[in-house]
Amino acid sequence: YDVYVDGTAQDLVLAWRGSVEFKDYYATLGVPRGADAKSIKSAYRKLARTHHPDVNPGDQASEDRFKSIAEAYEVLGDPEKRARYDELGTAYRRHQRSGGGGFDWNEWSGQPTGATSHRTLTPEELEGLFGGGGGFSDFFETLFGGIGEAQSPGKRAQIRTKGRSVQHPVRITLDEAFHGARRLLSIDGRRIEASIPPGVRDGSKVRIRGQGEQGRGGGDAGDLILVVEVAPHSRFARRGDDLREEVSVPLYTAMLGGEIDVPTFSGPVHLTIPAETANGRHIRLKGKGMPRLQDSGKRGDLIATVNVDLPTDLSADERRLFEELRGMRASEGDRSLPTGA
Repeated sequence: YDVYVDGTAQDLVLAWRGSVEFKDYYATLGVPRGADAKSIKSAYRKLARTHHPDVNPGDQASEDRFKSIAEAYEVLGDPEKRARYDELGTAYRRHQRSGGGGFDWNEWSGQPTGATSHRTLTPEELEGLFGGGGGFSDFFETLFGGIGEAQSPGKRAQIRTKGRSVQHPVRITLDEAFHGARRLLSIDGRRIEASIPPGVRDGSKVRIRGQGEQGRGGGDAGDLILVVEVAPHSRFARRGDDLREEVSVPLYTAMLGGEIDVPTFSGPVHLTIPAETANGRHIRLKGKGMPRLQDSGKRGDLIATVNVDLPTDLSADERRLFEELRGMRASEGDRSLPTGA
């Protein structure tokens, strides 16, 4: 297009000039011309995932490739556009084989050769005309959305692309990681109520669909990805879905056996202490740990480490009894020695 200023700065005359490069959309997607809709969609998804700007941040070549892929699928994924494109492709290849002169694109764009269109454009349309917002190629606009079509002259077609995903840090307690949590966030002036499921770990990512950057050309909005940080707990240490804690056990209970109450996030539970339990012993409580993120109905284990609590401030009778016990153990040790030792 040649652009002329006629009167005011926004009063434009768009005149069709020259030729447009033919684009082989089938080659862009790597599919044969007779490919069915399923094959075309599959090829598009595979290529789009590889070249999406979110996967290749700052890579202009990948971004340009992604736009070409999106344009090709915009045509081949729409039966009406594909039929028109195939009709054009057949005529174009026949023309190339005949060795004729310049191909008459205006016949296909619906715009008579040399015709002009006068219109005062809005600022948004001006931005699109001069490259803002990223449009389809001139070939696409000539064939489907150029001057003479139903849409406004000069308004460039937009590539339908999903908006970028946005990451946002969220700090929660271990108790909230056990029960689940809610946060009211402010993202770019928007208030978003986010739900954090039970079982998340430090570094877990929670995806909230449609709350990221806005898409282009009518594309879906991106996602908001919450990056979870779980604060350390004063009592429990987490190892995967298991919880570990130290429990104080009175000396008498450790020696003779018994039960103690152990705190958990779902309330205290009874822990059976076997007789003669050594200091530092680990006792596992099945299903008393953290919920599993993918299946909150299942839980890890609670591993209690016994910390034998030695008595202090002994009374005279208690001291006498301990001395008596020591004497008994020493005598047993003496009897175990070989004769003459």
